[in-house]
Amino acid sequence: MSSPWSRTAARRTLCLLAAGGLALTAAACADGENGQAGGKVKITVTGQPPTSQPFERSVFDADVQEFEASHPNIDVEPHEGFMDPKTFSAKLAGGQLEDVYYVYFTDPAQIIARHQAADITEAVKSVPHVNALKPELLDTFRDSSGKLYGLPTMNYTMGLLYSRPLFQKAGLDPDKPPQTWDEVREAAKKISALGNGVVGYADYSKNNQGGWHLTGWLYSMGGSIARKDGDKWVADFANDKGKKALQYLHDMRWTDNSMGAKQLLEAQDVQRMMGAGQLGMYMAAPDNVPVLVKQFNGKYEDYGIAGMPGGQGTLLGGEGYMINPKASPEKVKAGLEWIQWKYLNPDRFEKHIRQYVDGKQPVGLPAEPTPDVWTGAVREQQLALKAKYANVPAANYKSYVDTTSRIRGSIEPPNAQQIYAALDSVMQAVLTDRGADIDQQLDSAAAKVDSVLAQVR
Repeated sequence: MSSPWSRTAARRTLCLLAAGGLALTAAACADGENGQAGGKVKITVTGQPPTSQPFERSVFDADVQEFEASHPNIDVEPHEGFMDPKTFSAKLAGGQLEDVYYVYFTDPAQIIARHQAADITEAVKSVPHVNALKPELLDTFRDSSGKLYGLPTMNYTMGLLYSRPLFQKAGLDPDKPPQTWDEVREAAKKISALGNGVVGYADYSKNNQGGWHLTGWLYSMGGSIARKDGDKWVADFANDKGKKALQYLHDMRWTDNSMGAKQLLEAQDVQRMMGAGQLGMYMAAPDNVPVLVKQFNGKYEDYGIAGMPGGQGTLLGGEGYMINPKASPEKVKAGLEWIQWKYLNPDRFEKHIRQYVDGKQPVGLPAEPTPDVWTGAVREQQLALKAKYANVPAANYKSYVDTTSRIRGSIEPPNAQQIYAALDSVMQAVLTDRGADIDQQLDSAAAKVDSVLAQVR
C-alpha cells in the first residue's frame, strides 16, 4: 500500500516552449521564472529525508553536493517530503510545486489525465540507461498513446515473509519455502501445531490494510480488483477467484486454526508477532525485514522471503519522479539529469552500496540501497555488487529474487484507499465469523467498489 493518493489542476498564462523536440506548456518565459541566473539552471526537488532519518538525510545531502560539483551549470534546491495529496494541486496552481516531484505508482495516471506533469517523451531519449528499466514500471508513467511523463526510481512486489527458525522447528525446509497457497496452508498447520501461542499464518484486516492484502491474494491467483469496461472502471472480484482467496483464509482460520484466535490485525500487530518469534508467515514486501530488526528486536538471519505463492501475479508498488508541467525546457533537462544521476545510475551502484555498508545499514535485501527496477546486464551488475557487499544473509531471499524476474506485477487499483476500506469488511467478516456468507460479502463489497470506481475520471 503505497500511501494515500491524489491530485488536480493548473493555472496561469501559458507559453509554448520547445527544446530538442520537447513541447510543453509553462507558466512564464522570463529568465527568472525559468530558474536561470548567472548561466545556471536552478531546480527545486522533493525527496529530501527528514532530520529524524539522519543516515538517509546525510546521504541525500552529500549527493546534492556531489551532483552540483559534477554539474556546475545546475543548482539543486532540495525540499523535505514526498507526495502530499492534500496540498499537491494547490501548490501546482499557486506556482509552489517543485520542479521535480515525487509520486507513488498510484498517482501518475490521474496526474497525466489532469495535465499536471511535463511530457518527457522526447527529452528522455538522451537519458542514459532508460532502456534498461523494467518496461512495466515505465508503463506506469505513460498515457494511453504511449507518451512518457515520469521515471520510476523504486519498486516493491509482495511476497511471503517467513520465520526460518519456526520452519526448522516444524520440520520444514527454510531453504524451500512454499510456492503455492496449498503449501502455505500445510506449512501453517505444522507451525501452529508447535503450540505455545505460535501462529502459522497471519493477515491484516483493518485500517484499509485488509483490502490491500486481499488485493495481493487476488493478484496471486491471476485475478484483479478492478477492470476497465469500455471507458469506465468496474469491480472485478465477486467471482470464482475472489471466492477462492477468501475460502483459503476462512479454512486456515476456522478449519485449521492456523491463524490464531486474535484477528482485526494490522501491520504493526503482525510485525510484533514475527519479531517475537510467534508467527510463521505473512504477506509482505522485503522492506518489512529491516522494520522487524530495528523496531521489533528481530534478527536478519531469522527471516526469509519467498516469491508470491501461486506465481500468477503479485501486487506491485513503488515510486518515481515527475516534472512540473510549468517547467522550462532547461529545467526539464536539468531535472532529468538529477533523476538519472541520483536514482538511476549504474555507475554509482558500488559507491551507493558502500555508503550503506559504512553507515551500518543492511545490504543484500531485495530493496535498498539499489532498488530492483532494472533488467538485463544492469540488473546482473546490481545483484553481483549486492552479493559482494552483503552484510545480511542474501541467500535467505533467493526465492523472492528469482521470482520477481518472471512474475507479473500489477499496480494498485484506482482510488485504492477507498476500495481497500470497502474490502476491509470482507476480510473482517471471513476472519471473525465462521458462518460468513462469502458470496454475499463479495457482492456487497462489489457494489460499494463500483460506486468508488464511478468517481474515476
